[in-house]
Amino acid sequence: MGLNAYNGRLELDGGVMDYIRFGSGKRILVMLPGVGDGFKTVRGTALPFALGYRKLAKDFTVYMFSRREPLPEHCTTREMAADLGRALDALGLERICLLGVSQGGMIAQWTAIDQPRRVEKLVLTVSAARPNDTMRQTLENWMALARKGDYRSIMVDNAVRSYSDKAVGLQKRVYGTLGRLTRPKSFDRFLTQAEACLNHDAWEELPRISCPTLVIGGTEDKIVTLRGSEELAERIPGAELKVCEGLSHALYEEEKDFLDQVAAFCLK
Repeated sequence: MGLNAYNGRLELDGGVMDYIRFGSGKRILVMLPGVGDGFKTVRGTALPFALGYRKLAKDFTVYMFSRREPLPEHCTTREMAADLGRALDALGLERICLLGVSQGGMIAQWTAIDQPRRVEKLVLTVSAARPNDTMRQTLENWMALARKGDYRSIMVDNAVRSYSDKAVGLQKRVYGTLGRLTRPKSFDRFLTQAEACLNHDAWEELPRISCPTLVIGGTEDKIVTLRGSEELAERIPGAELKVCEGLSHALYEEEKDFLDQVAAFCLK
């Protein structure tokens, strides 16, 4: 199977937006990553992602977009969705299936609300309509660590909160090593994205989402909590809720049939 992996970059209103593309299917699947995009964009990652998500390559042409660079100070999730719309216009992508993870799910919410004719199917994974106490405490802690330049502690805490009990030991070591060996030149981009999460509130407008929607959450999610996912499913008309037992925020890595679930929903 040809993966057709491609690394792209768009000029966007005085800045740039990195994206990757792979697959050869007729359906367009757009993926939006979480707040970790504030540390590293998708630039140069087309082949690793194509290999990791290769089971999607037959039925879909898959795109993954980073936020723009530079990211304006105090940029909101709704403004990030508007940026995404401009990028999709530039690539001629009129109808898409949209998968948002964590903060990517927040941007996806606004995309479905403000660009309803574009979004055919919507998948919101470990996301929330608005901050809850757990999410606020987590992000405020990460932001405090970022202001001190303590990247390793952010990575370790992210691993502890993101993975199931059976996986957290290994991931804590891996993330700790990465946090020690790889450090962003600046934390400004991450701080802007984290602030956008804290200010995200689509609660009143979620009932405007009209496309079929699948919400996926984990019972042990220590970042947005299962309740964050449940609220999305309750608020969006006709939304389906899939609960992954025993999994946390990184369920998209640990749930063996996650990609199968996404593909089945988008293809039906």
